[in-house]
Amino acid sequence: MAKFLSTIAQSHPPKPSLNPIHTISNEQSTSRRSFLSIASVSSLIAFVQPPNLIAQTSSSSSSSSSSTKTILSGITSTKSWFRYFGDGFAIRVPPDFEDIMEPEDYNAGLSLYGDKAKPKTFAARFATPDGSEVLSVVIRPSNQLKITFLEAQDVSDLGTLKEAKKIFVPGGTDLYSARAIKIKEDEGYRTYYFYEFGNDDQHAALVAAVNSGKTIIAGVSAPQSKWVNDGIKLRSAAVSLTVL
Repeated sequence: MAKFLSTIAQSHPPKPSLNPIHTISNEQSTSRRSFLSIASVSSLIAFVQPPNLIAQTSSSSSSSSSSTKTILSGITSTKSWFRYFGDGFAIRVPPDFEDIMEPEDYNAGLSLYGDKAKPKTFAARFATPDGSEVLSVVIRPSNQLKITFLEAQDVSDLGTLKEAKKIFVPGGTDLYSARAIKIKEDEGYRTYYFYEFGNDDQHAALVAAVNSGKTIIAGVSAPQSKWVNDGIKLRSAAVSLTVL
């Protein structure tokens, strides 16, 4: 999952109407990509009302109400933010973030003259004007992350919260928080795994979910120095991921 294939460059559809794109330095982009690719990129879940959310720690769920309070106390409402709709998902974008998808990113996944389509590196990507804070979404076949006999229908099919940590959280980083969150849907509950982690320089949060054999991962990252002030906003963006 940490290895991304090159994409096919073609004309691309219009981008969502956000702020004009600013240039991001190669040094910042390289550093950011390194951290996120090691982290298997990113993931998150949609902001929902407390009655529809059941949060559990990796140890036990002896107090559902207290766990839910712990999860929601670290995020803020994102209902007024721009909502981006992608391939099977939706996510809220912080007001100061801009679309930084490259033209080839929009057309990856399309076949050209019968050639086998190459997967997109990113399903969505946004960043602050200086490029220091990033929101990314990637989609990968679940069987690329873990071999299963049956098509994965829920992220729990990839293992428990603790077992799946090795898939989503890079080695050598400190794990700050991990939660399994269940969102009530029409046909039952969908599980999302939330992880927050970092190292001396970078801080990241991600949410992962599975739908019809595809794993959708939304994540945010920023320097530790900026997470102090923007952590709630970034975490909220991650937690705004919704599987459609």
